[in-house]
Amino acid sequence: MRHQLIQEIEKEYEMNRPEIKIGDSVRISLRIIEGEKERTQVYSGTVIAQKGHGLSKTISVYRNAYGCSMERVFPLNSPRISKIEVMRSGKVRRSKLYYIRGVSGKAAKVEEKLEKKVEENNTQQTEKKNLEPVGVS
Repeated sequence: MRHQLIQEIEKEYEMNRPEIKIGDSVRISLRIIEGEKERTQVYSGTVIAQKGHGLSKTISVYRNAYGCSMERVFPLNSPRISKIEVMRSGKVRRSKLYYIRGVSGKAAKVEEKLEKKVEENNTQQTEKKNLEPVGVS
């Protein structure tokens, strides 16, 4: 268990990031500095592991693009990360998805959670009902 004083100090320095879980497909925008120039590079993939907590929390993101597999570890509280987007939420039963490393194609897919989509559809339907004129049959 961590000391409460350390937790309070870390809260001041933690960056506001979305909640990321294992199996999520994420898009991470990195600030790359080359000499005097600065550009943004986007890295997208599946989160296969989380380690640490507090300021030292890291995620491992895996992707297979053009037949080449890549894995990269990102510290979540790094100032080089400008934005993190959760594209899809994955439905998994493991805390580490290391088995994805050796497989490709359909075997490497992670099933998507449908809870969020159902909630979004319900809110859209209620908004449509509210927009219909009252008293018209």
